[in-house]
Amino acid sequence: MSTGLSAATAEQLAKGISLLKKGGVIAFPTDTVYGLGASIAIDSAVARVYRIKGRSQDRALPLLLADIAQLEEVASMIPAYAVLLAEKFWPGPLTLVLLKSDAISDIVSSGPTVAVRIADHPIPTALARGTGTAITGTSANLSGRPSTLNAEEARAQLGDRVDLIIEGECPGGRESTIVDLSGQAPVIVREGALSIEKLRRICPEIKVKGG
Repeated sequence: MSTGLSAATAEQLAKGISLLKKGGVIAFPTDTVYGLGASIAIDSAVARVYRIKGRSQDRALPLLLADIAQLEEVASMIPAYAVLLAEKFWPGPLTLVLLKSDAISDIVSSGPTVAVRIADHPIPTALARGTGTAITGTSANLSGRPSTLNAEEARAQLGDRVDLIIEGECPGGRESTIVDLSGQAPVIVREGALSIEKLRRICPEIKVKGG
């Protein structure tokens, strides 16, 4: 698989995939901010993500996919708007909230939904593809602290709590926009790197939470 990455980064990537398959937790660059990844097929690894961040387990973890085909593995229903928005804005800084499939453990999401996206960055997509499952994509920071944008910042917050920090930069520097598609109408629950205006060009009916 060619990713256009340097030999050193490709070596880190291969090590990251191996660690994820064994239940490890790693930090890595994405197109928005640094992510904290574990295989969603290994509950103990996912539980570690919560502990590393100091995050309450009632706050579901967003997931990163390798490709649109993986949607069928994580969502029980894929509405037409999900397909429309995914085809337009994926890979990119758009997270979609969908009704979760039975394959999603309650430790990943204790509620009825799951948040997913495909990052516009070769490392997280290669990690998810190489691991063979979606991976967690929560930000690689301690809860309540600023998101991290490079390996040095991630290391300063997480230290040796993770098994590997893949070197790299995050070109976006801002978290993704979140759109909830689990109800009757699309709702923007967080505006991030993708603007409301761009979403409304594709989906005029979209609403803003609290707006």
